Amino acid sequence: MNKKLLLILLPFILILSCNTHVKSTAVVYNNDFESGDLSNIKGGLLGQFNGSKVLGQFNNGDFTLSVNNLPQHDLITVSFDLYIHDNWRGDLLPDGPEIWQMLIDGSPYINTTFSNLGCLPGNLCPPQSYPANYPNSYNNPRAGAYRTDLPGVCSMKTVSNGTTMYKITKTFSHSGKTISLECLDKLDQKDYTNPTCEKSWSVDNIIIQAITL
Repeated sequence: MNKKLLLILLPFILILSCNTHVKSTAVVYNNDFESGDLSNIKGGLLGQFNGSKVLGQFNNGDFTLSVNNLPQHDLITVSFDLYIHDNWRGDLLPDGPEIWQMLIDGSPYINTTFSNLGCLPGNLCPPQSYPANYPNSYNNPRAGAYRTDLPGVCSMKTVSNGTTMYKITKTFSHSGKTISLECLDKLDQKDYTNPTCEKSWSVDNIIIQAITL
């Protein structure tokens, strides 16, 4: 086998030679919030969006979900639906950057910005960082979204830019008996009498899985 062909095939050979397999997967937390269950959630509040109960809406707020007594495991997968409501401006100054974060056991796994604004004349699109982390400022509004056709939650229809839905999934090494999931925003709004109406965020369908290799 010549060297050029070997270099092309080498990554595939390494993948096929890997002996790591998933031995078991256990769902350790599953909540669609329809029952109103906020157990083990600090800072939790319930709202309504698009005919469903959600965790939110938050503006300059946060929640922390703690799950205890985890079975023996090597990895954790966290997944949920994230709704970015109304007038998020991403990295656009002077209101931006409009930061949203996800922390696991106090360490940031997502530190990003979102924009719901449309493109301006001259194809100037107020950028967001997602799906990259801030300070990346090269992604268009709603980049990486799962849905972009949802209504806003704000009654002030003249300022609503609708809701963008993102499917968030993160898998990472973890072996502890407890896990803490914290989500928060860093929005600075001094000129609005009802900040939650102007922009907010919600979470739904949180699933946490413990994976043994």
